[in-house]
Amino acid sequence: MVTDHAPIETPPRAPSPVHGFGTLAVHVGSDHDPTTGAVIAPISLSTTFAQSAVGQPIGAFEYARSSNPNRENLEKCIASLEKAKYALAFSSGSATTAIILQSLAAGSHVVSVSDVYGGTHRYFTQVASAHGVRVTFTPSIEVDIEELIMPETKLIWIETPSNPTLSLVDIRAVANIAHRSGIMVVVDNTFLSPYIQNPLEHGADLCVHSVTKYINGHSDVIMGATAFNSDALYERLKFLQNAIGAVPSAFDCWLAHRGVKTLHLRARQASQNASMVAHALEESIHVIAVNYPGSNSHKQRKIAIKQHRDGLGGGMLSFRIKGGKPAAERFCQATQIFTLAESLGGVESLVEVPASMTHMGIPKEQREAAGVFDDLVRLSCGVEDGVDLVADIRQALEKVVVATKVTNGLANGNGHPMSNV
Repeated sequence: MVTDHAPIETPPRAPSPVHGFGTLAVHVGSDHDPTTGAVIAPISLSTTFAQSAVGQPIGAFEYARSSNPNRENLEKCIASLEKAKYALAFSSGSATTAIILQSLAAGSHVVSVSDVYGGTHRYFTQVASAHGVRVTFTPSIEVDIEELIMPETKLIWIETPSNPTLSLVDIRAVANIAHRSGIMVVVDNTFLSPYIQNPLEHGADLCVHSVTKYINGHSDVIMGATAFNSDALYERLKFLQNAIGAVPSAFDCWLAHRGVKTLHLRARQASQNASMVAHALEESIHVIAVNYPGSNSHKQRKIAIKQHRDGLGGGMLSFRIKGGKPAAERFCQATQIFTLAESLGGVESLVEVPASMTHMGIPKEQREAAGVFDDLVRLSCGVEDGVDLVADIRQALEKVVVATKVTNGLANGNGHPMSNV
């Protein structure tokens, strides 16, 4: 009887960069356990790790805030999918934004697209100034960038597609101008995921994600991440990751790593569904305009074809509904498959009104200057059957139109009073 178990010999599991996206998603950071042969890594909940002598850890880890096996595995996987040398995970997408801005010296200037996530806008306008970083917003960064750059400018912040109007930015065009002045370019790639777009390949210096969204994909993790190639940037951001301590838990890292293994499948299905929904909305007489990068009608479709895998539009879209804010709110309450909730990128489909929800903190005049009107509805298409999603938005539109007609009729003295019950 054998009582002394030697470690099981297993080959390295991290495929080379020549492998396809799905192969990388499934295998990078997922080495077989050398002791048990487990194909899925265990969750390492330990906060501290033993040392063989003073200052000599037994393995690669000392303290879980500084590094953790599950976080390291996830970071390796995200780096491979974004075609980056490094990736770092943080406790949220907002924490990722904060760490990057914190890395700038006091007195620095940042140029950002106007149409950004509400939390990003909040940090830029209400927090960054506290440590001496000033942000200038522009609705047309490719046109304005040269005029907005000043000696103090250290960073350009791009969302492409933007949230929630799905505007696109030619990353290469902006990066070429920024790099002439030694300015870094950050691209928030949350809306598309690494499967559809790799910003570093188009000249960006950093790519950021709310891992909460497509990378995890199951609406059960809050996390952020950034991917990049610079050794100096790695030292700086790794230091801040540890010093500030805004790090994700081992369990959340394990969940996100599990989720990313199906990213390519989910992103393709979400894109297909969003394309079907966008087409149905464009055909509707109850819709003013549709914003979807996967549609030929999108004003920047050429950028999508250039920057997105196979020209995919992703799972996000927005549209303006006839009837103003009341109609937008009634639509969200009338859907049966789309759930009225904030967030995006999960397997389930979601609907919201940005002006009253995710972007409510942005002043009305600034919102509308960026195209975020009260009648704008944002949809996150999940992985349900596309025909069911199309049927859902059609029935919701019909309900809204009927309700609008009834309300208008009562206002004009027509019809019978509605019950308050």
